[in-house]
Amino acid sequence: MFPIGDDNDHTGIAFVTIGAIVLNVLAFLLEINQPSDAHVQAFITAWGVVPREYSTGVDLPPTIPYPVWTTLLTSMFLHGGWGHLGGNMLFLWIFGDNIEHRVGHLRFIVFYLACGIAAGLAHIVFNSTSAIPTVGASGAISGNLGGYLVMFPRNRVYVVTWGGVATVPAIFMLGLWILAQFVSGVGEIARTPETGGVAYIAHIGGFVAGLVLAPLLAAGRPARMSTR
Repeated sequence: MFPIGDDNDHTGIAFVTIGAIVLNVLAFLLEINQPSDAHVQAFITAWGVVPREYSTGVDLPPTIPYPVWTTLLTSMFLHGGWGHLGGNMLFLWIFGDNIEHRVGHLRFIVFYLACGIAAGLAHIVFNSTSAIPTVGASGAISGNLGGYLVMFPRNRVYVVTWGGVATVPAIFMLGLWILAQFVSGVGEIARTPETGGVAYIAHIGGFVAGLVLAPLLAAGRPARMSTR
């Protein structure tokens, strides 16, 4: 099932969600417009999360002019290709605006970044000796999915299936999604530290952060969205 939309009864502009999408696109354009493929790889290695840098406390070459921990932020805006970027931005567009309108613009900034950082830290813990850089907004967006599951479990999500477009409850679609992440995460733990691939542990870390943080940030704020 591939989501293409959801129930959306709120009004107003999701400024932070739109801004995050724009920043991700601009960062990716900067990334792919490096002089050569070697420069692109060096750019990703420099600004992505390299777990070994955190476990050793040493910024491995190519270095950056900032503390190593800043890559927990910069890595969130880089991607491994157009498909990686497009998929992440679609999920952010579908699920992010709902949470932003529920918790407010400023709180959503905190929520989005905190989920991304939690995802990066989870990846570091389980891959502490790896020198492979990890990039992408997937961890932060996984947090959005966790938050959406808590706040809007009965919202209908429009998905593309082999039989066409269908609607399913958010709790069903997101439940299947996180189950797949946990199953794949077990395989990731079993891999060697130098094996690349999808950082499923980061997805799980971001999702759990979203589950925990969303209710805290929404506390005291009126529910702005109703389901139908």
